[in-house]
Amino acid sequence: MFSAAAIAILVTMGLALIRAFMGPTLYDRILAVNMFGTKTVLIIAVLGFLMGRPEFLDIALVYALINFIGVIALLKYFKYGNLAIGPGENPADMNGNAPRETTPPASPPKGTER
Repeated sequence: MFSAAAIAILVTMGLALIRAFMGPTLYDRILAVNMFGTKTVLIIAVLGFLMGRPEFLDIALVYALINFIGVIALLKYFKYGNLAIGPGENPADMNGNAPRETTPPASPPKGTER
């Protein structure tokens, strides 16, 4: 039963690779890479069960966390062009070329104009 599950997971991993290489958009490709990583977590868990090695579940969990963080980093990089820039930040601020904020000159108090 679990060997059939492992074969089915391998087939879906192959389909995910096809989508990753042929995806019409960048986001389709990133989604396929995320799916491939998720299926890798599943195959590690199933193989750990088939071989009687429950410690493979720990490896699968660590791989799942790395996969999640990697996909989020890829999406942020493709959206902002830099991993150091977040929402609402100006890219010029990161290069040190940001214009300095200046305060307007103080206006004279009323009644003292000439």
